Amino acid sequence: MISIIKNSLLVLFLAVFVSCKAQNVSVIATKERIVADTTFVNLKDYSSDFVYDMKYATEDNFLKAKVYDCAECYLRLKTVKALISANQKFIKKGYRIKLFDCYRPLDIQKKMWTIVPNPEYVANPAKGSIHNRGGAVDITLVDSNGKELDMGTKFDFFGPEASHYYVGVSEEVKENRKLLKRVMLKKNFISFDSEWWHYNLKAALTDKVANEKWKCK
Repeated sequence: MISIIKNSLLVLFLAVFVSCKAQNVSVIATKERIVADTTFVNLKDYSSDFVYDMKYATEDNFLKAKVYDCAECYLRLKTVKALISANQKFIKKGYRIKLFDCYRPLDIQKKMWTIVPNPEYVANPAKGSIHNRGGAVDITLVDSNGKELDMGTKFDFFGPEASHYYVGVSEEVKENRKLLKRVMLKKNFISFDSEWWHYNLKAALTDKVANEKWKCK
């Protein structure tokens, strides 16, 4: 009789354990489904391995104006995943990605256009840019000491020297640009011919222009 009771209790315990475990798995799966690949997220919430110098949250940019209220790097989740994968590759080589700009709300694009209404320098907000879609990043690489690799020009230098195809730069600069481009292309980004720092995620090219804002802490 005691043996039957013990067996019954064991069966009941296993049933409850399996049920609870299944519920936990279900909750985890549900949480993962909540964040869709097109959701805007803060890169800092997903990785602490990046370096930041968000230029448009300062006056140290070609606009000579601060257009972001605070420095944050928001992107669509699929862009974050691809960027983290690329950064992990660079880390194995002794480098890390440094970010200058990420997702740019449409209102900010309009503000930039008001300051410099020239499509050679600023995308017309009437059409929007890939930055407004959460699929573009402006980046460079830093070494283990945090020093930027020589890329030949400063970020947002609008001249032929900033082009991937410009030959009048040193071999070191050529190799640094090739390294950045090679890894980013392997991680499903597309380079922008005239700007060595600009990369678009292939999977984000058809996303809608957005105007979501982030809160400054």
